[in-house]
Amino acid sequence: MCGIIGIAGREPVAPRILEALTMLQHRGQDAAGIAIIDGHHLGMHKSNGLVNDVFAGADLGRFQGEFGIGHVRYPTAGSDESTEAQPFYVNSPYGIALGHNGNLVNTEPLMKELFDSDRRHLNTESDSEVLLNVLAHELQPGTADELSVDSIFSAVRGVHDRCNGAYAVTALIVNKGLLGFRDPHGIRPLVLGKRTGPNGTEWALASESAALDVLEFELERDVRPGEAVWIDLQGRLHSQLCSAQRPPSPCIFEFVYFSRPDSMMDNISVYKARLRMGEALAKRILEEWPDQDIDVVIPIPDTSRTAALPLAFDLGVKYREGFIKNRYIGRTFIMPGQAQRKRSVRHKLNAIELEFRGKNVLLVDDSIVRGTTSRQIIQMAREAGARKVYFASAAPPVRYPNVYGIDMPAPSELIASERSVEEIRQKLGADKLIYQELDDLVAACREGNTSIEEFDTSCFSGEYVTGVSQDYLDNLQFARSDREKARRRVDSAPRLVS
Repeated sequence: MCGIIGIAGREPVAPRILEALTMLQHRGQDAAGIAIIDGHHLGMHKSNGLVNDVFAGADLGRFQGEFGIGHVRYPTAGSDESTEAQPFYVNSPYGIALGHNGNLVNTEPLMKELFDSDRRHLNTESDSEVLLNVLAHELQPGTADELSVDSIFSAVRGVHDRCNGAYAVTALIVNKGLLGFRDPHGIRPLVLGKRTGPNGTEWALASESAALDVLEFELERDVRPGEAVWIDLQGRLHSQLCSAQRPPSPCIFEFVYFSRPDSMMDNISVYKARLRMGEALAKRILEEWPDQDIDVVIPIPDTSRTAALPLAFDLGVKYREGFIKNRYIGRTFIMPGQAQRKRSVRHKLNAIELEFRGKNVLLVDDSIVRGTTSRQIIQMAREAGARKVYFASAAPPVRYPNVYGIDMPAPSELIASERSVEEIRQKLGADKLIYQELDDLVAACREGNTSIEEFDTSCFSGEYVTGVSQDYLDNLQFARSDREKARRRVDSAPRLVS
């Protein structure tokens, strides 16, 4: 998962892009970068690390351009190369910098095509660099001095024709303007904001509306699936659907876990969707477990708080904060290596014993992926004195890999893969385990926007809206395994030469 921002402003935008990236930091903690255009010059700064670390001491005064993009990243498909920090840049035609959130599922054939037919060289194995070069090649026929709006939209149509998968993109074309577009299924989010200031109208494109809020941009709308938005250097906005009309299929895991609760995406409030998830989960517990003996509901901070509150209310049970979170530890299921994830759980959470001692506790989490975190948290609750520990997930069992930009582990490392709920309960060590039903999860999200007929639910259902070959899934299983990731880290580590 990644976060992207693009601003077409009326004053230097670098400081505001950094503000937006801090609001999107939850979407990627591996690397950060910005690119700014100032006339014929493009300036770029990027590196591994958190936003504040990457830009600590950076001379932002040298970035005076009024158009810019930013990106925060964590690796997808098992990649963790420092060379893959974004934005990526290619100098022909014009000079293009691009930031990408998502994942292509036809990267390998596209790489071959780019080399054999398009005569383009790639420096990394990143699908984002592939996407950039496809866009650059499609822009090639329109290399006259005046790049027309029609030629830009034609190039995006070419990208849609060639690229399969999920992608939300912001791109700068040197001395021309800011481009944003979204894949034809609308799997990854992209919103458009507008701000009218003393110098005129400014535009922004972002992964989440919360990034617009901090910049005081008004949320105009979502970029539609398959749509391209172009803002020229005069600040004029042009938009066009550049693919055949398909029903939107936004990724439902955005609403379960990744997105900030204060964001609006696809005209759905993430906060309201999570409230409804809790209500649906409470209804299921009341129907299937009418004689429940829960004394207290405790959320696992932070994402599950919103669902746990209405769940406790509808059950008529006390809601309490039982864990204190260290906010300087990153998201655990995307951390490299099982040992590091285990250590991080104990460093990340500390139990308040008074809320557990002698009680039957229902722990609520947004989802269960590997089960590493859940198992340790259940053990922590027992050590704090809980009589019984029940566990509820606001999402259904995660049984399949997400191939559209969320680096979920290999299927063999998913605790729910090929296991029944009872088998999962035993592995976790809980006294009872309750999962959300997929239909209830979809209904909780869809209630915010009934025009959306389907969501990408692939990590729960195994159904991929773009179609995915078994060979691709087999290769992904290998690439995402902890063993293979560890081998790549060893191979890429610096070596002493005697």
